[in-house]
Amino acid sequence: GLGDVYKRQEMHRPHKCAACERALPPDAPQQAHNGRYEIDIISPSSGAPGLELTHTKHTYVDCQCVCGHWTRAVPGRCADEEGWTVALSEWHLVGPGLVSLICALNLRLHCSRARIREFLLDWLRVDICTATINQCIHEAGRAVEPVVTGEIAEAVRQAELVYADETGWKQNGRPLWLWVFTCATASLFVVGRRTQDIVLRILGEQFPNWLMSDGYCVYRQYDWRLRCLAHLIRKAKGLEQSLDAEANDFGKKTLEILETLMAAVYRAREGPPEVPLSKQYATVLLKFLAVCDLNANAKHEKTRALARELLNDWNTFWVVLDYPWLPLTNNEAERALRHWVIARRISYGTRTAQGSRAFGLTISVIETCRKRGVAPWPYLAEVIRQRRKGLSAPPLPQPAV
Repeated sequence: GLGDVYKRQEMHRPHKCAACERALPPDAPQQAHNGRYEIDIISPSSGAPGLELTHTKHTYVDCQCVCGHWTRAVPGRCADEEGWTVALSEWHLVGPGLVSLICALNLRLHCSRARIREFLLDWLRVDICTATINQCIHEAGRAVEPVVTGEIAEAVRQAELVYADETGWKQNGRPLWLWVFTCATASLFVVGRRTQDIVLRILGEQFPNWLMSDGYCVYRQYDWRLRCLAHLIRKAKGLEQSLDAEANDFGKKTLEILETLMAAVYRAREGPPEVPLSKQYATVLLKFLAVCDLNANAKHEKTRALARELLNDWNTFWVVLDYPWLPLTNNEAERALRHWVIARRISYGTRTAQGSRAFGLTISVIETCRKRGVAPWPYLAEVIRQRRKGLSAPPLPQPAV
């Protein structure tokens, strides 16, 4: 769609001789040996708002040293990395900024590869096939992997409070799970099986800080754990509305204790109580413990399940009485997953293991940047630009002041 007019041209020449390592002067004999074209999107150099579409001709030259050796400039390339079949190289028609835009259309606006192609053709007059668009999305995931496994994973492990949750995911129709581990400054997503290995890989065998989670048993190895009271409220309300007398009674008693203790926690946040809450409500909790014991073998299935859930994680539900500033719900993790649950409903998940890997890595960077109050797309473009050269990824932006 851009015709034969190249808006920009860049000459790439070697800086030193490959044989004797002398610096190559600007007037050294040179000859072009190869070239490539790149379509990209950049911010206008004038500082005006909007984006500028560029079509650049890159020319690579050989330069001759005084020693007689000819040294060749070549496009940058990241070395092969385990598990990736997509290349990470400057030898690419689509520039870093345009790759970032493609990721925004796909991951934030839920556009399919075909719809992205339609948008680029209609609005930018750029015709890119869906296979190239898919390659760009996977390449972005590969580019940010060191950032996720390094900075983001470390931020989660060092956080004083981490929220964890998981939701169903499909990979080519195969049932998997989308996990999230999120804290104040970072979010880490992983697509995988619902096993202990995922948790150990992210948090390690010893996680010394607070972990808010659901009742999945793999979290029970950690000492400083919290359980979401909102989950209990939803289940208790369901029992309260049951026509079964046993279920109805247990639902009402559970709701009563939850409402009482949550109100006490909210009051304690306004000012420290004279007597610790755990002591104030020790008798109340003992009576409720007896109620749970009584219902642990109830005939009603959901009554029995809720009673056993309470007994299995008893201390994790009421630890907030000793630390009332801690959260009462896992809403932070659920909010982190909400956008991607919508994406799952639209796209029906991912198609390949590499696609799942790229998806988890890229959205980890996107959501971490948003938590830090910075736009993810310029950073994503810069990571791709540097990694295509075979260089290290730039550090994550710090939280906006």
